[in-house]
Amino acid sequence: MILLILGLLLWAGAHFFKRALPAQRAAMGDAGKGLVAVLALAGIVLMVIGYRSAEVGTTFWGRHPATVGIADLLMLFAVYLFAVSGMQTRLARTIRHPQLTAVKTWAIAHLLVNGDVPSLVLFGGLLAWAVAEVIVINRSQSWSRPAPAPMRKEIIAIVATLVVYGVIAWLHTLLGYYPFG
Repeated sequence: MILLILGLLLWAGAHFFKRALPAQRAAMGDAGKGLVAVLALAGIVLMVIGYRSAEVGTTFWGRHPATVGIADLLMLFAVYLFAVSGMQTRLARTIRHPQLTAVKTWAIAHLLVNGDVPSLVLFGGLLAWAVAEVIVINRSQSWSRPAPAPMRKEIIAIVATLVVYGVIAWLHTLLGYYPFG
């Protein structure tokens, strides 16, 4: 569990660095981007190792066919939100933080079907980080809506969502976590 918590802290710290110490981050220039990327990646590695090695202990709830179906739909929407962010589709003109909304949606989907302590720490921790990140960003900078995207980008975002969702489901199955039942 220690590695899981350290990974969460490293992930959050890497992402909050720019907002907590803007002068120091700006002074680092492009090298700062590399450092943040390495720290975030190290955080992910620690979270994965920590989650996979954590003892389950107490389980408050488990998988149920209804929650699995809801979680699957939420995951599809989360993947779409990531595509929306990259493609700057119409939805990106409505939702200020599509990637962070995707993380929140992803976390809620996983919490619906994983009620054990390591899952509460991992997915609850990332949900809390995403909420805090949105609050910090909203307080520190104004938002201007992106320009309208052509319909081609909307279609690409939908196709990319379906492909990526299929790959994620396949990888989950390979790892022993069948997502559809």
